[in-house]
Amino acid sequence: MAVRTVGIALNGVTGRMGYRQHLVRSILAIRDQGGLRLDDGTVLMPEPLLVGRNPAKLKEIAQRHDLARWTTDLDAALADPTIEVYFDTQVTSARVAALRRAIAAGKHVYTEKPISETPEEAVELARLASAAGVRNGVVADKLYLPGILKLKRLLDGGFFGRVLSVRGEFGYWVFEGDWQPAQRPSWNYRTADGGGIVVDMFCHWSYLLEELFGRVSAVTARATTHIPTRWDENGEAYQATADDAAYAIFELPDGVIAQVNSSWCVRVHRDELVEFQVDGTEGSAVAGLRECVVQHRSMTPKPVWNPDLPATEDFRAQWQRVPDNAEFDNGFKVQWAEFLRHVVAEDPARAPFRHDFMAGARGVQLARLGLLSSAQGRRLDVPELAR
Repeated sequence: MAVRTVGIALNGVTGRMGYRQHLVRSILAIRDQGGLRLDDGTVLMPEPLLVGRNPAKLKEIAQRHDLARWTTDLDAALADPTIEVYFDTQVTSARVAALRRAIAAGKHVYTEKPISETPEEAVELARLASAAGVRNGVVADKLYLPGILKLKRLLDGGFFGRVLSVRGEFGYWVFEGDWQPAQRPSWNYRTADGGGIVVDMFCHWSYLLEELFGRVSAVTARATTHIPTRWDENGEAYQATADDAAYAIFELPDGVIAQVNSSWCVRVHRDELVEFQVDGTEGSAVAGLRECVVQHRSMTPKPVWNPDLPATEDFRAQWQRVPDNAEFDNGFKVQWAEFLRHVVAEDPARAPFRHDFMAGARGVQLARLGLLSSAQGRRLDVPELAR
């Protein structure tokens, strides 16, 4: 059995997402399962090189997982001929420069979202990657959630008939940091550091809506900072300059309207932290992180509005749970496997990777237009991006 090693420079693994989801639950998990078996029987084995700014943290992570290679020198990592893939999960403000260097070094590039701070930078990265002939991708983890995969199964099977609308609710209460520590780093609430829920979440809503229903053609949004003062990791008060909630209407093909609320200032009264309700002429579904429930047209009750009497119906009990019918692996790991297969394929069309840099650019574009819509108080069309 032939083994094909792929060297991967992972930049930003000392951060929570880079360490937990990308290193431990993806790259190391693929190694632990014996690698990825390709169609020709070859086993693809990822070999990580940890990259970051803090040598003490890098060394500790490497020792914890028995990894031999780490460095604080990005240029040295990119000059290493054993490295084929560069992955970036740094703060957004540092991402574009590092991706440019990786592309110039001829490395295939994979990155967390948002790919950049502006759509112009994102399109430039896509152009550079295309000109250099390197394969490129952006993380789109929400598409691999079990609940969303079940929703996609329903859409592909024609369950809804004609889709009418989508309603999404995402968020939870992030503590201010004064009397309980915040669950998110303080940079998320400072515009200068790349924070804000629009920049964070509209990139997700872009690829998710596009994959399920089609590309967003127009957006109307209201972004706001509900909590202006928070406390950082050292217990110091600071002014929150970035938006912590956004309320948006996205227009989709065939007249489908999506309303999506995103908030770090909402207390959860849902079954899951994110839920999408899709209504169609033949049926409806509510999908979360893991579960999905449906109500078909033939089984839809006839509620009657009567505010003078208490409700007697258990509305939640009138829905049916969609069975798993499959094994659901970690979404980050599944997408890593797809990208690595794409990287080593002689013909990339035979192992396609849909979420390339242009898809990432559309996410950044939607976030910027969402902020502009909020600032101007009007509906904005989402034009086609030209490479």
